[in-house]
Amino acid sequence: MPRNNGRLPPLNALRAFEAAARHLSFKKASRELHVTPGAIGHQVKLLEDHLGAPLFVRLTRALELTGEAHAMLPKVREGLDALHAAVQRAREREQTHALAVVSPPNFAARWLVPRLGRFAEAHPEIELHLASRQEMVDGGDGDSGSVPEVDAPAHAPIAMVRFGSGHYPGARADEVFSAVYVPVCSPKLLGGAHPLRAPEDLRHHTLLHDDTVVEEGARPSWGDWLGLAGVSGIDATRGPHFGDAALALDAALEGLGVTLAIRSLLTPEIKAKRLVVPFGIAAPTGYAYYLVTPDAAAQDPAVRSFRSWLLEEAAGERAS
Repeated sequence: MPRNNGRLPPLNALRAFEAAARHLSFKKASRELHVTPGAIGHQVKLLEDHLGAPLFVRLTRALELTGEAHAMLPKVREGLDALHAAVQRAREREQTHALAVVSPPNFAARWLVPRLGRFAEAHPEIELHLASRQEMVDGGDGDSGSVPEVDAPAHAPIAMVRFGSGHYPGARADEVFSAVYVPVCSPKLLGGAHPLRAPEDLRHHTLLHDDTVVEEGARPSWGDWLGLAGVSGIDATRGPHFGDAALALDAALEGLGVTLAIRSLLTPEIKAKRLVVPFGIAAPTGYAYYLVTPDAAAQDPAVRSFRSWLLEEAAGERAS
């Protein structure tokens, strides 16, 4: 067939041909495409002129495909299907809202990520871009009032989960949950030669220290907790020190000792009995995790949806 100088035939002509070929009827094709049978015939004639070959044998009450039509029909259908899929993807993309979320590493790994499936199910229209930054901890690296750079679309609003005092000028701050520290350890430490039954039993166990940089007073030391428990005679500085809270928790999970951690971050490990809270003495700090959104983005629909979901998740956990 002639290539007609490489020019593609009109899209309407291809659509009319495919429908007529599928139905073997101009009338049925016209109903599908919401045009007149004459318009279908006109478009088919345009395509035949473009190709320089007939596509239908026009009988008295029926149509038959020519050899040329049989040869090109599968590829025409494939092309129209691909075009339809591309348009559909573009429409879906227009309805998708990108949202960048930045949080401290420990919060992201132990609290947020295990729950993201529920957020995706509730809000399939939001394309989430999650990053973890130590600068989201007050007193850590960076300016506590700054907005970090995130690998996300330029137009995406940003929501930050920060660990701190809640004072963030120029932004809305919603408390997610407060930082209450409890001792945690592997269940294996509840047995053995020196089982953990009372705070005084800590003298027989290794104390694990989280030395993540935070503002003074944001996290209790072992000395603070032992004083709150009324225990004396234990060297509160002994034991290994970790510059990352996740490492201290991993050591506790391995049964290497006891660490102080925020109770709300450890719900999955405690429910699965990978960690236990041997004593019910908790040390409050006055600090908390906050969802912080710059004033310019606080009312963005994606930000509002994420805020509602996050606060509902936290409230549900407190209630349980």
